[in-house]
Parts: sequence; structure tokens; C-alpha cells
Amino acid sequence: MTESLSLELARWVTRVSFEDLPADVVEATKRRVLDVIGLALAGAETPFGQSVRQAAVAMSPPGPCHILGTGDPVGVTAAAFANGSFAQALEYDDTHLESIVHMSSPAVAAALALSELLASGSAGLKSCVTTGRTLITAIAIGNEISSRVGSVAPGQFHRLGFHPSGLFAPFGIAYLAGKLLGMTAQQLAYGAGIVGSFAAGLLECWVDGTQPKFLHPGWAAQSGIAAAFLARAGTDGPGAVFEGRFGLFASHLQDANIARDFARITRDLGTRWDSRNASFKPFPVAHVIHPYIDALLRLKARHAFTAADVERIECPVAAFIVPIVCEPTAEKWAPASDSHGRVSLQYTLAEALHLGGIGKKAYRPSSLGNPDILALARRVQYIVDPDLPGPGRFKGIVRVTLKDGRTLEEIEEYNRGSAENPMTDAELRAKFDENAEEFLSADQRDRLAGEIMRLEELEDAAGIVELLIAN
Repeated sequence: MTESLSLELARWVTRVSFEDLPADVVEATKRRVLDVIGLALAGAETPFGQSVRQAAVAMSPPGPCHILGTGDPVGVTAAAFANGSFAQALEYDDTHLESIVHMSSPAVAAALALSELLASGSAGLKSCVTTGRTLITAIAIGNEISSRVGSVAPGQFHRLGFHPSGLFAPFGIAYLAGKLLGMTAQQLAYGAGIVGSFAAGLLECWVDGTQPKFLHPGWAAQSGIAAAFLARAGTDGPGAVFEGRFGLFASHLQDANIARDFARITRDLGTRWDSRNASFKPFPVAHVIHPYIDALLRLKARHAFTAADVERIECPVAAFIVPIVCEPTAEKWAPASDSHGRVSLQYTLAEALHLGGIGKKAYRPSSLGNPDILALARRVQYIVDPDLPGPGRFKGIVRVTLKDGRTLEEIEEYNRGSAENPMTDAELRAKFDENAEEFLSADQRDRLAGEIMRLEELEDAAGIVELLIAN
């Protein structure tokens, strides 16, 4: 009998150690921890974040884990849920380019919450310290599995109204949690089967601009932890949760003509790290829009035109991004909310050109209702270009026709933040500083960043959270 993919993954998870991680994966994981913490603090400031925090505190009795920013003491799933949700609130967290899974926000939120729980010795667990090396290993495992499961049928889920992060990240967290809890391979496989039964991730919120999508990384963190604890206690789950007759892909991709590369989940596992193809974000907007923003802003800087000079902006796009950020055009021309705007190519380019950039304070009501920006958004057109790459690489082309008759073109071959066009450490640190400044002083940010950059040396990773709540 062929071993299930979930058990094959589980056997690898039980074997892998910090020493097995390539040096670049270790360094990238530390940067992802810093990035997610900054994003969680920024998200905690928002009305969405405040609502999540209020709900999490109301649902959870006081516990050993903490909500970032406010420091509320709550249970492990409440902390993971709130902090993972905060980190997505600005659409600013990293993305695995092939699967388009936001992998690090749930992984970091879950790992930090579990490190606090384990250190406390509560919930019937023997008190144990999660070292920095153990934390890095667990996050790297979670990110790798989320990315691989999401790459079985890349580009297929958004068009059907499913959010890949809501579907695939829970699996990574179930294995991450199981690794930190010291579970057996069979228990880990059961955890994957359990969390698969929770699969959801609906994107109807894209129709009216509401915000449940931002909850998905938090829900992934919570669900993965819950599934791991259930499996550890003896609850079983289906082995063929990925490839089975009623498994994730059969149930959510019911068109038999859609290709499914199940071997993608375990192929070269441990020798090729898929998480290397995950990109940090320089802009708080859907990742596929990033190369278009950079291309447009370079044209503006080079040729010194203004929004009022523009007759038309044409954007050749890959077909897979059309249902994500281009259609329906009426919704993309006039977003109903900030979350709506973050997934609109047309509106985002109009605001970026009009205001000169897209940063943490973008998509404010004053911009979303600005008649000049809205009029310019209607002059942004897209055309499908079959020669543009599919999921796995985000390339952008912008052609600006000015009212004086000139046509200008700029190409971004690889989105900034990707392995081929990386953000610098200075850029990542500046992003963290801007996101965390509401809750942490400059000295506190320096200390926290320093500890994270030497995370593999820390004897107790839960000390990272202590630096965030001692305000």
C-alpha cells in the first residue's frame, strides 16, 4: 500500500533539525519573524485589528500567551489567531510566489504563541523552553509545507473564489505545532487530516470590500494548533487528505481537467527549499500588483509627468491575475474599502501615481473618495499577455500614454522583494520601524531587531514576546 503524502511529510518533519536548514533559509526565516512582528503591530492599530483583539479577549479566559501590541494575556489559540490576523490587515505580509500563500504570518504567530504556552507549563504540558533554533526550525517547516501544498495546482484557487492562505497555510501550521509539541509521525499525519477537514478560505469578501480575508492567516494559525492538539490527544484524521477521493483538491477543484501535481508536495523534500521563492512586500497591496507599481513610479521619476498629464495606462497581465486584481472592472475602478483597494490594479496604480507612492497609510477614505484618483483609475486598462509568466514569477509591464502623444514603457522583470530582486536589509528594517513605531520606541525596536537577528543563539524564544509586551 502506498504511503499517504501526509505521512510522508510527517516522517520528514520528525527527522529535520536546525542543522539541516541551509544558512540562507535560517537568515530569511529570522527576517520573516521581524517582518511579521512589525506587521502585527501595524495591524493592531487598525479598526479591523481592534475588533479582532476585542473578540479574542472576549472569547478567551486569561492565559499564558499574549496579543501583540496590547499585551492581553489569553490562551494559545486566541493569541495565534489575533496575531496572525493582525499581520494580514494591511495586505503587507510575505507571499510564496507559486502558491500565492501568505505563509509567514500564521507561522510566526503560531510559533510564538506555542513557545509561550510551552514555557508556562500550562494546559497539562510539561514546562519546556523553546530555543531560538527550535523556533526557526518550526517556522521553516511550516512555511515549506504551506508553500508545497499550495503548489499542487497553482493559480487555480483564486479564480474559483478560494484564498490559498486559508486553504493551505493551516497544513503548515499543523506540522509546525506538532514539531514543537514533539508529536510522532502518525500523530502529525492525523493532525494534517484533521485540519484538512476545516478547509474554507472563501473570498466573497472581494465582492463588497469586507475584511474576512484578513482573518485567514489567524484562522490558519488557530486551526493548525487545534488540529495538532487533537491529534496528540488521540483524535485521528484521514491519511489521504491531499490526494484522496474526498480530499482537499478533489473537493475544491472539481473539474477533472485541472492538472494536479501531487508529487510537488514531497518532491526533493529537504534538498530543495520552496520557501526560497517567497517574497517580502515593499507595498501593502496584493503581490501581483507590485511590479506594476514599481514600473509606473520609475517612469514618473524618469520623465517627470504628473497624473494630470496621463491619457491612458495600459498593463499587459498574466491571465491568472485577472480574477484577483483586474475584474470585475466596476469594483476595481471604485473600491468600497481599503481592503477592496488593495486588490485592485486599476485603483492602486491611480493612487500611486496621484500621491507618489503606496505606503502604510495608503487607501485612506480621503483617497478612496478622491474624484481625481477615481477618474484616473478608469484610464488604467489591462490586456492579457500570454507571454507573461504564470504563478511563480511576478513580472509587470506598464505603458503610459501622455496627453502630449508620447508613449512610455517600463518593465519590471521580477517583483521587488523576490529572490531575483531582493529588498535590502535596510529596506526591511525601515519597513519594520514604520510598522512598529506606534507601540515600540526606537530603543525598543533596536533591541527587538537585535535579538531576532541572533535568534539562533537565544535559549528561550518566548523572550521575544516579552520584549513586545513590556511597555
